[in-house]
Amino acid sequence: MIGMAREQRLAEIFVEVADSLVEDFDVIDLLQRLSTRCVELLDVSAAGILLVDAHGELQIIAASDEHARLLELFALQHDQGPCVECYRTGTARTNIDLTRPETTTAWPRFAGRARETGYVTTHALPLRLRNRVVGALNLFQSTPHRLGDADIALAQALADVATIAILQQRTLEQSHIENSQLATALTSRILVEQVKGVLAERWNTSVDDAFAAFRSYARSRQLRLAELAARIIAGDFDTAAIPAPATATATAPAPAPAPPENRPG
Repeated sequence: MIGMAREQRLAEIFVEVADSLVEDFDVIDLLQRLSTRCVELLDVSAAGILLVDAHGELQIIAASDEHARLLELFALQHDQGPCVECYRTGTARTNIDLTRPETTTAWPRFAGRARETGYVTTHALPLRLRNRVVGALNLFQSTPHRLGDADIALAQALADVATIAILQQRTLEQSHIENSQLATALTSRILVEQVKGVLAERWNTSVDDAFAAFRSYARSRQLRLAELAARIIAGDFDTAAIPAPATATATAPAPAPAPPENRPG
């Protein structure tokens, strides 16, 4: 995407985001859209957003696809990788060559797993507003081309939009409200992840395709993702009402997942 076409699409995306920032907006859906927009605008292969919870631990809040989500989960489990370091330092890490020996030395488990997944370059940008860092945006490339300064600046702008969406300026100085917002967003993501797995098993399809069908149904009926997920988990919603993706092959209904624990992650 180059030239005027890219600039027009960028303007459309920021208008889309601005229109979403209304009272009681669906932060999970917005961040999911931002992660996919990063792939569209920046010519990267995948993107993921990590958010710190009330206990100071990073959690996955959105990812453009399941490969990115699992890789970030792996990085968190082993407490290493540029995204983890980016959050801790508040400093962007860009154009990291995952094939270089020094990268493997710095993050041996993460670099090895990333290469196995097919990624050769990664970038991490802080979710930051003023001097507060609440997470990080991770970008992955399956080809070795570098992102230029303009693309890095755009990626940081998208990360800043994500930060504003999570915190909103009027609550920045109210830590108890902020922690409540972060906890709610992370708990909502847990519910959505459970439903993704349930629907994927029920339809015998990929988790990405199941999630796309789930999101499409919720958005077409102006339902919040977390609320619909909670109804499915509680058994108050018949998932047969959701049109299955084209890749689905019917299987026996799976039992509803157990409710999540109070603490996310």
